Amino acid sequence: MIYVVIAFLWVSICLYLITGGADFGAGIIELFSRKSYRDKTKSIMLKSIAPIWEANHMWLIIAVVILFVGFPTIYTCVSTYLHIPLVLMLVGIIARGTAFTFRNYDAVHDSWQKLYTQIFYYSSLFTPFFLGMIAAATISGSIDTDAKDLSLYIFSWLNWFGVCVGFFTVSLCAYLASLFSLHQARFNEDALPILIRKTRQTALYVVITGVLVFVSAYYSDIPLLHWIFSKALGIIAITLATISLLFTNEAIKKSNFLLVRALGGFQIIMILVAATYQHNPDIILFANGSSLSLFDESAAPKTITALGWALMLGSIFILPFLFYLLFSFGEKENKK
Repeated sequence: MIYVVIAFLWVSICLYLITGGADFGAGIIELFSRKSYRDKTKSIMLKSIAPIWEANHMWLIIAVVILFVGFPTIYTCVSTYLHIPLVLMLVGIIARGTAFTFRNYDAVHDSWQKLYTQIFYYSSLFTPFFLGMIAAATISGSIDTDAKDLSLYIFSWLNWFGVCVGFFTVSLCAYLASLFSLHQARFNEDALPILIRKTRQTALYVVITGVLVFVSAYYSDIPLLHWIFSKALGIIAITLATISLLFTNEAIKKSNFLLVRALGGFQIIMILVAATYQHNPDIILFANGSSLSLFDESAAPKTITALGWALMLGSIFILPFLFYLLFSFGEKENKK
């Protein structure tokens, strides 16, 4: 049953990166759009994230619950040593959702709308940035449990590698949002070329920030290159992610935008596989060479069994309604 729980943990993180990434990226794309066509971008992005913007955080909640119940030592470690970026990320999630709601559904549209919009923009930018920094800290071996104060609670995540992974995560979110928006923009002759150009720009940013991640890892003595390219699976994952970029470009040319969405999700899965499989099941690597393993730090067998059954039974109820949500919004689009 431990394998079932770990699978649910990995899938929930992956789905949060895909759906939440596209959600955060909508605000990032709108922020960096020219004022002359920002209104068009806003309209397209709003419709693109409509099916998922309230549902995507479900995957984050599932991942947190799995860690809290099934792997309490790992949960305690992350929430203790990385509590600052965690709090900043959660504040960003709350601020973004609140600002989005008031910006679009406030009964009175006045000067406050500008404030709501700015909060929405910058929380969309900073939230995935801190998410990336948290992820970087867990695998970089920068958490030194023997250190104190700033070295333990600040510089364990605030370093060049963490910053570069943060920017890489932001770029991925913007890229996903631009890909997902193309299907919504397919009938808008004015907006579609703009968003296609955004897709190619954000793909370039992903490549550039990805290179920066490898450079910062090298100078930080993090064996990222060895992790990814020392075994066949890592090479295959990176190769498939790269090749899929070419297929994505061809799908855009042929206006097959549902395939574009699928390829975007596939690329995220391949990146996640390449980044995590080498040191799996170790989920947190410490500066002293020790680590926390999902197998060694799991809860009592009875707890894991109960959690596994709860996740499997819960998925029976969650997944059909999630697909129905996506279907409902698709039907709404077709009627329009």
